[in-house]
Formats: sequence, C-alpha cells, structure tokens
Amino acid sequence: MQMNDLDQPIGEPLEQWQPASPPPLTPMIGRFCRVEPINVEQHGHQLFAAFCADRSHRNWTYLPYGPMSTEGAFLDWMATTCLGSDPLFHAIVDQASGQAVGLASYLRIEPSTGVIEVGHVHFSPSLQQQPAATEAMFLMMRRVFSELGYRRYEWKCDALNAPSRRAAERLGFSFEGIFRQATIYKGRNRDTAWYSILDREWPTIESAFSTWLDPTNFDEHGQQKLGLRAVMTAAEEPAGSPH
Repeated sequence: MQMNDLDQPIGEPLEQWQPASPPPLTPMIGRFCRVEPINVEQHGHQLFAAFCADRSHRNWTYLPYGPMSTEGAFLDWMATTCLGSDPLFHAIVDQASGQAVGLASYLRIEPSTGVIEVGHVHFSPSLQQQPAATEAMFLMMRRVFSELGYRRYEWKCDALNAPSRRAAERLGFSFEGIFRQATIYKGRNRDTAWYSILDREWPTIESAFSTWLDPTNFDEHGQQKLGLRAVMTAAEEPAGSPH
C-alpha cells in the first residue's frame, strides 16, 4: 500500500506495466490435448456427438443455453454464438483420437488492464476427469500469463455449481466471494462465485502443473500418481517448512 501527500492510502504504482495482448487465433498444444479456435465445420459434429453422451443433460444445467435437441440446432447455436472475438471460443481436441470433446472460451477480455476470464467451460463425459481436461485449463492459463502478460485470470460460476467451484480450487484459483443476485439465466436467479489467479501467483501454479503433467506422474495405465491438489499444496509450502 502506498501513501500520497495527504496520507491517504492508494494502490501500488505500476510503472512497468504495459497493456497485454489480445489472445491470438493459434492452437495451444499439449501432450494430452490441443486447444484450438472453434471451427463449426471442423468441430461441430464431433462436439454434438460428444455432448450427446451426457444423456441426462446435467452438463447443461449451469450454462445459460442448451441443451440443443438436434445437431442442426447445435450447429446454428455455434454459428451465432461461438465465432466472435469475445467470448473467444476454443475446442478441446483429444490428441489420441483427434476428436473435439469439449469447449472453453476466453471472455471479458481487457488487455488495457490485464484482466481476462475463462468461461463457457463444457467438458463432455469422455473428457471429464481425464488428464486432458486439466491440461486444457493449464494451456489456457499459460497463454494468458506467460505468452500475453495478463495480470489477472478470472473464473466465475453459479454459486450452487459445486463441481465448478471444486474445479476452480483444484486448479489454483483463489475464492474471492459471492456476488448475490448477480444475474438471471434460464428464468432463475444466479448468485455468482468469483475466483482468480494473479500474475504473481502464476510461477508457483505453473510449477505445480508442470510437476503434475510430467510423464513420471502417470503409471502405465495413464493414471495419476499424485493428485494436482497435493502437488499444488506442496508447491505453495515455503522451502524447509515441516510437512
């Protein structure tokens, strides 16, 4: 905290701050998946098929749209919703099968202040609880901080969406509070839970992801040996601290 001539507290100066860059339309490539800008013709049929495996439609509950009953309706939704620059939608493509199995986007993109959000996260059943799901989120974080120089990365969700809230915490986001009656969607109220990662926190989080994603952390069946939360907790402990 800084003080001015009138002894009033003010925010820390950002003399070295330079505006961030908008996200480029290039793929982010990992070992388990690649995250690439959406293409309706390339990804639409694969995504509809992947999402149809969710026969109970539970994955659509907290999204402001869907489910779409036909492939035509889904493709029309993609064409009208997913091709803009903000939100900037990406398909998550499984490296082994080459199939698109999930969606995620950058949104509320503010390069001038270095703030950007991840949202519209929709993992099909074949992507859920798979290493590719975690790697996709890591790849998007790495672009935001390491490539583009943002200061703040946000995750927001319905406060009742317990799986999304657990995912945010597992991925290293810090809980900031609840915005009560923040919006209305599908004819019902939404209180919004806010989470964030800051640029100064990124090096520790990046190190934890790198440790977790290392091939030595997976057995011959592709099962993790150490969970990400455990790795994240160890990375946050000061050197020499007791366990």
